[in-house]
Amino acid sequence: MSHRIILFRGMNTGGVRAPVGEQRAMAERMGLKNPRTLQASGNLVVESDATPAELETDIETAMEATFGLKIAAMARTPEQWAALIAANPFVEEAKAQPARALAMVMKDGIRAGAVETCRELAADGERVEAIDGVLYFWFPNGQGESGIFKKATPRMLGMGTGRNWNTVLKLATMAGL
Repeated sequence: MSHRIILFRGMNTGGVRAPVGEQRAMAERMGLKNPRTLQASGNLVVESDATPAELETDIETAMEATFGLKIAAMARTPEQWAALIAANPFVEEAKAQPARALAMVMKDGIRAGAVETCRELAADGERVEAIDGVLYFWFPNGQGESGIFKKATPRMLGMGTGRNWNTVLKLATMAGL
């Protein structure tokens, strides 16, 4: 059995609530081993032999049945997570200010034209790169002040969820990397 990192999109925002203790209990009822959460913002690490695609479907179904929530889930193996970390084009920036570097894990790929649109919205040194289906962002002034962040929607980018570099590394540790 191997670890799986599961990210939920939009957890604990806009009234979407699923207490982490109840998320872990749901995962146990699903037969997932050693469920652990990181923060109350949609990060779950479990042990499972299910493929990421199977796990995403099962978790989304369970979230709706348990909490009445239609929430997109993105599941990744430790190998996929290690590749995401290795591909980061903003290594120095992430080391210096990890809360301002973000990896956006996409569910079904990046929409055509998304990177170009983000670059058009970028200001004050903001940058975006797409590598192996992950969008990497550098927000030197923080996400809250970013024109990209304010306008980037699933309709523009595709369905995904972002985590700052601190969270990316904490999830790696939880998955044994």
